[in-house]
Amino acid sequence: MAELGMGKGVTAGKLASNVQKKLTRAQEKVMQKLGKADETRDVAFEEGVINFNKQYTEGSKLQKDLRVYLAAVQTMHESSKNLQECLSDMYEPEWYGKDEVDSIVEDSDVLWTDFHQKLVDNALISMDTYMGQFPDIKSRIAKRDRKLVDYDSARHNHPSTNKGKKGKDGGIKITKPASLLERATPVWAQGILSAHNIAQSNLSRNQAEDELERAQKVFEEINEDLQEELPSLWNSRVGFYVSTFQSMAGFEEKFHKEMGKLDQNLYDVLVKLERQDMSGELPRGASPANHTLRETVQVVEPEAFLF
Repeated sequence: MAELGMGKGVTAGKLASNVQKKLTRAQEKVMQKLGKADETRDVAFEEGVINFNKQYTEGSKLQKDLRVYLAAVQTMHESSKNLQECLSDMYEPEWYGKDEVDSIVEDSDVLWTDFHQKLVDNALISMDTYMGQFPDIKSRIAKRDRKLVDYDSARHNHPSTNKGKKGKDGGIKITKPASLLERATPVWAQGILSAHNIAQSNLSRNQAEDELERAQKVFEEINEDLQEELPSLWNSRVGFYVSTFQSMAGFEEKFHKEMGKLDQNLYDVLVKLERQDMSGELPRGASPANHTLRETVQVVEPEAFLF
């Protein structure tokens, strides 16, 4: 039960700390917007963030469109497969090129499958990997913004803490005790009270200095990393776009070239089938009986119908 109570206490303490941080940041931002507190600005970094957001938006659209394209390739594959299987089913076994037609249908299915898989492996996976780095960097940019507000707040708190505590001679200026406390304190204890005030003043000043140093260190660490990463990421887009579309173009060219050969083979088979059909070489089932009947009708003498 003690451990449970301690856990709740730690959680409550952390929650309170987070709430206090949010309030402090909100107050700092308000003061900055009102012009009552200066704001640390980095124009070069802000331009880098603008480029990052642009790159993120463009990449997200490309990723979405690539997925749509791959879905269309898959749909076209299924449609082509169904159509050619329909032809194979209708193709009579005794027709010319039956085995070749079946082979073309199988090879076509293999080509479509290979084409789709290569697009997934070399375009979609690369695209997903490329876009996978953006959420983390976006999160760290937001964290940098928060730490910058903390840093500015610490900067403003530090001089205000020391303000009015040093006299013209550079020594510590002691604030007089409040009137009630002064009346309640014996004369012999005035020195002790003064020493306490000095200690409290030094403690407050040291806390402000520690807070400023800590806030500056945290901010500079994340800021330095982003200062290097953002320009590098921005410049990487050219190489990524080139490699992605080069791969797609190469796969499409090879696919259509191989598919064109199969289409030409199918065309040639169908031409020969048509020629056999027109020349009468193609078996016609009941056609011979009909042909004999027509010949019988033709040899009947016209006079036989006069009676």
